[in-house]
Amino acid sequence: MLLIDVYVPKGAFTEEERQALGRRLIDTFLAEDDGGHAQEVLDAQRTITQVLVHEPATWMLGDRPPADPADPPRYLVRITVPASWRKEMCEPVPGLVMKALAATERAAGRDPGRLEREPHAVILLEGITEGGIGVFGRSMSSMDLMEYVSRPYRDSAKEEPETTIDPICGMVVSLDGTALTLEHDGVRYGFCSGLCRRAYADEHGLSLARERS
Repeated sequence: MLLIDVYVPKGAFTEEERQALGRRLIDTFLAEDDGGHAQEVLDAQRTITQVLVHEPATWMLGDRPPADPADPPRYLVRITVPASWRKEMCEPVPGLVMKALAATERAAGRDPGRLEREPHAVILLEGITEGGIGVFGRSMSSMDLMEYVSRPYRDSAKEEPETTIDPICGMVVSLDGTALTLEHDGVRYGFCSGLCRRAYADEHGLSLARERS
């Protein structure tokens, strides 16, 4: 995750509520107790994840008769990630965003169910093309970003080739018939995504052409 833009109606939320919403979104996407990625990876991801909560001066809805976007509050959430990550994130992102928005509605004493009954929350997932991200004063590819967020785990973790731990990000994976795998030095490794598999292959000089996906 790189940038989460949240648009809310002007005056509908206090500063404290806007900050709480931003924290919920970060914590929902980078949950530390989901049994997924290693803590080192989550910590590194947090350093490049940012949330901006906007209050547009003018917000018009297409409803007829005209509806007030603040009654009840509407949401427009735009999430920006590297383009190569976008496909894998399309399915889980709406549910994660809705989880954070529903918690905000409950905290305010409103009915969170309206977000699923009415189109009161619109979520956009946008991908940035390779070379369009700059960090540390230089252009960063998706693989550069993967290297950055996974390096702390890779430097600290002991290799356990008999486990089902993704050696790139530390996520628990199942070595079943559908697993993404690579074999290296006689050991079969499992990966949570094609991006992690590619990162491992690049680092160890392995070809993906002969491996099953």
